[in-house]
Amino acid sequence: MAALCTIPLLLFIYYLFIFIFPVLTLQCWNDTYQWFCTVVFNWTKDGKPFNLLSDPRIITFNNSGTFVIQNHGIISNFQGKYRCYASNALGTAMSEEIELIVPSVPKFPKEKIEPLDVEHGDSVILHCNPPKGIPPLHIYWMNIDLQHIPQDERVSMSLKGDLYFANVEENDSRSDYCCFAAFPRLRTIVQKMPMTLKVSRCKSERKPKLLIPPESAGSSSSVTVIKGGVLLLECIAEGLPTPHLSWVKVTGNLPKDKSVKENFGKILKIEQVSAADEGTYQCTASNPMGRTKHEFHVHVEEPPRWIKEPEGGVYSVGTNLVLLCEAIGNPEPTIQWKLNGMPIDSKYKVLQPSLGGGWIGCVCVVPLECTKSLMIIVDMDTLFISSVTLEDQGVYMCVASTSLDSVVAESRLILFVVSDVPDPPEDLQLSEHQNRSVRLSWKAGASHNSPVNESIIEYEESQWEPGRWQELTQVPGNDTTALLTLAPYMNYQFRVVSVNAVGRSQPSKPSLRYATPPAAPDKNPENIRVEASEPNEMVMKWEPLKPTERNGPGLEYKVSWRQRGVETDWNEELVKKHSLTLRNTPTFVPYEIKVQAVNNLGTGPEPNVTTGYSGEDTPDAAPSGVSVDIVNSTLVKVFWFGIPRDRVRGHLKGYKVSWWKTKSMLDGKRHHPEKHHLTFVGDRNYGMIPGLEPFSEFRLTVVAYNSKGDGPESSPVVFETPEGVPEQPRFLKILNFDKDSVTLSWGLPKKANGHLTGYILQYQIINETHEIGPLSDISVANRSTLSWRLSGLSASTKYKFYVKACTAKGCGNPVTEEGLTMAQGSKLIAYAGIYDGISTQGWFIGLMCAVALLTLLLLTICFVRRNKGGKYSVKEKEDLHPDPEAQSIKDEIFGEYSDSDEKPLKGSLRSINGDIKATESADSLVDYGEGEHGMFNEDGSFIGAYSGSKEKGSVESTGSSTATFPLHA
Repeated sequence: MAALCTIPLLLFIYYLFIFIFPVLTLQCWNDTYQWFCTVVFNWTKDGKPFNLLSDPRIITFNNSGTFVIQNHGIISNFQGKYRCYASNALGTAMSEEIELIVPSVPKFPKEKIEPLDVEHGDSVILHCNPPKGIPPLHIYWMNIDLQHIPQDERVSMSLKGDLYFANVEENDSRSDYCCFAAFPRLRTIVQKMPMTLKVSRCKSERKPKLLIPPESAGSSSSVTVIKGGVLLLECIAEGLPTPHLSWVKVTGNLPKDKSVKENFGKILKIEQVSAADEGTYQCTASNPMGRTKHEFHVHVEEPPRWIKEPEGGVYSVGTNLVLLCEAIGNPEPTIQWKLNGMPIDSKYKVLQPSLGGGWIGCVCVVPLECTKSLMIIVDMDTLFISSVTLEDQGVYMCVASTSLDSVVAESRLILFVVSDVPDPPEDLQLSEHQNRSVRLSWKAGASHNSPVNESIIEYEESQWEPGRWQELTQVPGNDTTALLTLAPYMNYQFRVVSVNAVGRSQPSKPSLRYATPPAAPDKNPENIRVEASEPNEMVMKWEPLKPTERNGPGLEYKVSWRQRGVETDWNEELVKKHSLTLRNTPTFVPYEIKVQAVNNLGTGPEPNVTTGYSGEDTPDAAPSGVSVDIVNSTLVKVFWFGIPRDRVRGHLKGYKVSWWKTKSMLDGKRHHPEKHHLTFVGDRNYGMIPGLEPFSEFRLTVVAYNSKGDGPESSPVVFETPEGVPEQPRFLKILNFDKDSVTLSWGLPKKANGHLTGYILQYQIINETHEIGPLSDISVANRSTLSWRLSGLSASTKYKFYVKACTAKGCGNPVTEEGLTMAQGSKLIAYAGIYDGISTQGWFIGLMCAVALLTLLLLTICFVRRNKGGKYSVKEKEDLHPDPEAQSIKDEIFGEYSDSDEKPLKGSLRSINGDIKATESADSLVDYGEGEHGMFNEDGSFIGAYSGSKEKGSVESTGSSTATFPLHA
């Protein structure tokens, strides 16, 4: 069954091994149909065949190329470059090259190091020159007692491990400078022979000189770093006194968040390098004798990154294939294509598009037949393969490389299994004819190297949907026959479609037609339901049978119904459509319903009974036992008894609560009813009503509702909300400042929410440092008092004043004002400022304009009357000369204005006694009611008209000697 094999795909590849463990495993296996074909594995070492049986320390595994090398004895001969090959009848796959390194124990060379004699102030370098080993490498400078050599700005170790002295001192003299090299992966530390440093005499001071980078490198150098990596710039200088090193970025500022200085300022370290870190950096070494500089030109390169990787798939012989492989980086990466590990450009010529848009030539680099498939690489990132063949099977790899890094993208799914969709089946035959079945047989077409995993049988019938092919059944595997279950009263023909891993074949040619005889229905309609739009009506509906379910001619539906719970015979009616309407039925009564399919050959099975209800009507009863529990001054809980089920006359949806304010308990005034509604869904007997006005009388009703509408209302229930705390006073003004006293005036609260019992006046010292003095309280027990004189205050001091209104329930929020008391001798200035401010007030200017206009109007009227002979009506005379007795009667009817009973001006929608706002907030109602919430009605027709009110904004005196003034409008 070689046709089912695919070329091997190597799944496990290593690039570098370091042999330091007890055993080493080199793995190599493939992902092919190994149960259909044999795969042979081979290895090469350094380009030559490697025999896995050549050494007893090599252990191999069956059906795999993996082998294990045991680490004992001399194993250095295993060091080299390995490659795995997997082959079968269709071709060979090759892995990437694997390098195996067998490291030796690193050692310092045995050498005699001569003592180093220097003068005081000289610069010295002690070289370490560590042996090569497996990284990472750590270097330490210590003495013979394993004490670290102290390092500072004068003495430090370079990145290469050498010890630098900017200038030596006499106490640097010692004979045990030792360099230690540590290799953690080898668990090894080696020591260099001790070095002797002798310092004698004193030397004169000198300016700095750079040791790293050496002066021979010039005044600047270039450094390249990968984006995201670590930038290390090193400067080590000598000089006397010890030079100081500083770093700057010439082309900008050093990144504060990620740049650090290490090794006593001699190393500038920047982690997570980005493009913004590119530029010129400068290190400066300076001492009193002078300075020297070096510039580093840093270039940031971005490692290659894929934009688009090649995608694999399954393709048939002769298909044209395009593989895309796009990568970006800085500098721009180069792209190389490989097939089974071998570069494609070594096998096929790399071509470029011509100026005319075509391709240039066909050149075979190695001995190949040019009639085979052609691979063309366009602009390095696009691989075009024309007419793929067996030789093109394998794993395609795309390698993007820059000078610093490379990335590899492997199309692991690009296993070119050379296959195609099956040919259509042939020679369809019908046998074993029965009333409701027939056997269909066929011959399978060619599978094209991909086995048929199923066959799909389709049918077409000429009576109901001629020309429309539909799936009848599926046959798994390679079966070429199937017994088909058919429906009565149908005229069939059949066809077959074969399916393999590549896709579906074309349909076969149709079979001969086969007609099944009619029969009685096998099933009844489903989804029987009742839809009633009007009371005393019932509409029964169901899903009609499909054409393939009719089984014969003359299909009808026998509908049977009767009232549930009533001993009576079934009512029956035959209909051809799929609905039946009954009229004059009782309102919302349950019925038992059956629907049975009938045709010319008989009836269907006994139908199931379904229950439905006749049409609904609105409820005809109101909830009873309605009661109200007061929760607080703005919230109540309503209870009721639901209506009986037989009075709902439908499916109960819920209850609606309506309420309206009838009067204020503060002044007893009646209010135009503005109804508010809240809906409570479901069969429940209570609800919360929020947002009520305190100290008010309300009426409340409850109704039940169904899908047809609302039932009758319950009898209204009257309830009263208790007093609440007042709202804050309308204003707080400072009328008079003195050096140790102040006069305050305030307005009535916006809503009293009860009987006012007085006011709380508070004050405290404040200053610019946000320090607050103790709070002093004054209780104003007279509710008519709207001003107060505070004495005993400190001169030239800033105060904050608070006034809040109170009822028996408590005190509300305060209104506040701030002011500064006067200094000595500024009292007259303060009063003058107050009086002078009156003439600039808007209300004062408006008042004067009104007086002038009214005077002009009166003069005009008098002039007109005089020209008419001075006649005027009795009514006008009475208006000009009012009767004192009549005036007294009017006063008794309307009453005198009182601060505790203030009325709004004509046209006002709000009053201080707590009248409801025109629009209540509906936000809080969601927490209590469902569905239709916040449906507050407002017609705007009730606007109160009052008389006898004082001018808005006036202030009443408490009887003290303090003068009162009109306030700002």
